[in-house]
Amino acid sequence: MRYLLCLSFLLSSVKIASAQSPRDSVITVVNNLFIAMKNADTVLLKNCFSPNAVLQTIQEKGVELKVVSESIASFIEFVGKETIGAADEQINIETVKIDATLAMVWTPYKFYYKEKFSHCGVNCFQLVRLSNGWRIQYIIDTRRKDECL
Repeated sequence: MRYLLCLSFLLSSVKIASAQSPRDSVITVVNNLFIAMKNADTVLLKNCFSPNAVLQTIQEKGVELKVVSESIASFIEFVGKETIGAADEQINIETVKIDATLAMVWTPYKFYYKEKFSHCGVNCFQLVRLSNGWRIQYIIDTRRKDECL
């Protein structure tokens, strides 16, 4: 009987230890996006986004600044056409903030295309916790060729 109680306690401890915190769950989704990009894995990529997610980038041309939108479908199509390893965005997760079902993640990055530096900037993610877990609702990023953070 004592053996069964100890075994039960150990198994429940392992189960509790293996459960991700909300912060870890949010980070996993963001990391999965970049794993999917690097591996040209459209199934994993689609699973990162909410059904009506928004993808935008801030473009600076001289003194002109504009926000450009891209459809998630176009982004997924781009990734799906790439070879494994071609789209390699290397991020540094600096900030994660969570309030109940809303999360924000700030990630400076450097993007390499076919092993050559392309651009750098910062991604700002907004995630929502849906019935099937955390999903990316909104991404906006900056892009520049130099002055990487």
